[in-house]
Amino acid sequence: MDILLTLFLGQPLWMWLTFLSIMLALLVFDLGVLNRDDHVIGVAESLETSALYISLGLAFGGFVWWQLGTKPAAQYLTAFVVEKTLALDNIFVIALIFGFFAIPAAYQHRVLFWGILGVIVLRGIMIGLGATLVEQYHWVLYLFAGFLFLTGIKMLWTGDTEEHDLASNPVVRFLKRRLRVTDEIHRHGFTVKQTDPVTGRTLRYATPLLLALIVIEIADLVFAVDSVPAVFTITTDPYIVYTSNIFAILGLRALYFALSAILRRFAYLKYALSVLLVFIGSKIFIADLMGWEKFPPVWSLGITFAILSAGVAYSLWKTRGAPPPAPMPAPVPDAKTAHETR
Repeated sequence: MDILLTLFLGQPLWMWLTFLSIMLALLVFDLGVLNRDDHVIGVAESLETSALYISLGLAFGGFVWWQLGTKPAAQYLTAFVVEKTLALDNIFVIALIFGFFAIPAAYQHRVLFWGILGVIVLRGIMIGLGATLVEQYHWVLYLFAGFLFLTGIKMLWTGDTEEHDLASNPVVRFLKRRLRVTDEIHRHGFTVKQTDPVTGRTLRYATPLLLALIVIEIADLVFAVDSVPAVFTITTDPYIVYTSNIFAILGLRALYFALSAILRRFAYLKYALSVLLVFIGSKIFIADLMGWEKFPPVWSLGITFAILSAGVAYSLWKTRGAPPPAPMPAPVPDAKTAHETR
């Protein structure tokens, strides 16, 4: 049993195994119970599932407080809130990707589920590398902080002018050149066997679901460039950084099916996120000027909530009475797909 007390990235191995066991149980419960059959996830189901994940994420904060104390618990909650909020932009991009590849609503959860597995691995690699850099070169934290500060200023300056053109995206074009891709959806399959019209051989083709999954994973890596440094400026404990990241992403992707329909109501939240990034990036410099070892975690949590609450309230007020967007027409299934679904 001594091996369970061995320190791994700053915390006992049993704490890491506890977290990973919770994640495994949640994923099995999600795919094996909640979403065993393909179906369109409604707003009510999305809100209920998200409330469950948020409750578990907050309860895990209680576990952090029990094992590590008040200060790490405050850091965990701050990191949890920051990561969940920064990932709101990711929801917009995910909705754009699903629309571009015409992924039916009934199969979107399957893409997001397998995407979560990729996030768990890729975020772990990024956070492990980041923790190693910070431990060996403390000045890297100042680079992270400066990067976040400048990113926040840039977001304030550009506002909502950034556009996403997936048709000309180099990743999408590369995938379509290198992979054999079907034009139609084949139920929830990521690949399908088809006859090559040139050679007559039976070959495996990628479906639009696989392309959507790959592009979403790459988009998450891009967003992680902002979010991971942001959490490292809150705490350098890899355990808190990783667990807060994963719990926040789990809950937010469950909430996707409700938020994707009302994203227009949060049109001005981007400015609050910009201010939040400026604040997070400036904390380490403020602490140095004040002679503090670190910016007080409780203050950080309170200021974070205040900034985000103001952003949400202002966005909801500004978009009150705005007409809802026209619904996207559902894709027409091909004959083979229609036959398979009967």
